[in-house]
Amino acid sequence: MGLNDTIVKEVINMDDLTRLVQEEIKRQYKSVRQFSFAVDIPLSTINSALHNGIGGSSFDTVLQICHVLGIKAFQVDNPFYLTDDMQQILNKYVELDDYGRHTVSSVIQVEYDRCSKGQPAFPTRGKTQKPSASQAADDE
Repeated sequence: MGLNDTIVKEVINMDDLTRLVQEEIKRQYKSVRQFSFAVDIPLSTINSALHNGIGGSSFDTVLQICHVLGIKAFQVDNPFYLTDDMQQILNKYVELDDYGRHTVSSVIQVEYDRCSKGQPAFPTRGKTQKPSASQAADDE
């Protein structure tokens, strides 16, 4: 792998971080402006980071943004970004026995396959709809 491949790979991975930051801002705050106030970083700096990619921001800015959003970044060969929600899931997963881990892995694989094929969660006459509580109980 040459230097250009490494640079491209880092840019692609940094775009993953930018997307994750955008998703977490939408999820946790009503607007980028509110997030800007919460993190005490100028709105123009946040907008620039989201538009041009987090990689163009200073290291301190990236750390501050990630800290406030609860994003932990792990760097080995491939960067892996972990939100607080994902950390809670992993903490629970670690406590499971072999049967529980197998069950979780099976469900994740089924859902991954469904999502990667673009299938709706609950198909009914061409619409996506959650089952009622009574329907869910009947299925058990």
